[in-house]
Amino acid sequence: MYIIGLDSGSTTTKGVLFSDGELIRKYLIPTAGNPKGAMEQVVEQLSAPQQVKNPKLITTGYGRKLVPADLAVTEITCHGKGAEYLTPGVKQVIDIGGQDCKTIQLNGNGNVVEFSMNDRCAAGTGRFVEVMMRTLGEDISDLDSFVAEATPVTINSMCTVFAESEVISLISKGEKREDIALGVLHSIAKRISSQYSKLRPKRGETVLFTGGLSKSQTFSDVLSQYVNAPVQIDELSQYAGAIGAAQIGMKKLN
Repeated sequence: MYIIGLDSGSTTTKGVLFSDGELIRKYLIPTAGNPKGAMEQVVEQLSAPQQVKNPKLITTGYGRKLVPADLAVTEITCHGKGAEYLTPGVKQVIDIGGQDCKTIQLNGNGNVVEFSMNDRCAAGTGRFVEVMMRTLGEDISDLDSFVAEATPVTINSMCTVFAESEVISLISKGEKREDIALGVLHSIAKRISSQYSKLRPKRGETVLFTGGLSKSQTFSDVLSQYVNAPVQIDELSQYAGAIGAAQIGMKKLN
């Protein structure tokens, strides 16, 4: 049986294809303001080979109910199962997406014990970083190389509008752009660590970092400083939600 796990995010839409419990294909595209269209395109790409017949579709994320599916599952549940697939036994997860930040505590078997979610404000999200980098004239994909030799400047504002004004002010005062960028990462990590601490995690317990911003090794290192614990990333971290959806589908539909 073929299973497609589909995670409809605000910034990117991710999909994975499993066959007999094995991940055989993955695909990611920008959501670009058209979640339904992006979901349909990902499904088409994953099921295009002729040998993939009648795949079961499990959806999660913001747009999970926009396309017909065999099962639609909440994203927190999927991220828990996806984290367990990537790092068996993990109990702490921080997921930073385009427009939300989730801190999740698991029981060691991928089941959610408690979680905290910020989806009311762009502060602490990938969107926040993207806006700040654009203000600095750099692309977010170059983040790690841009701040490689930087020393962080303190950023006081976490509101996207006010922070952008603060960044512009710092530039006008002659602060180095890379120092400002690293300061932005520190301000986000500080905010997220406060959200994370509400779950009362065991001190020093490994954290799995997922979501689009997990592609930045620099931010992972900065985040580790603020949560006082090892922060681990995986090459499939951005696909955690989609992987979790597929795992749930395999269990329920079988």
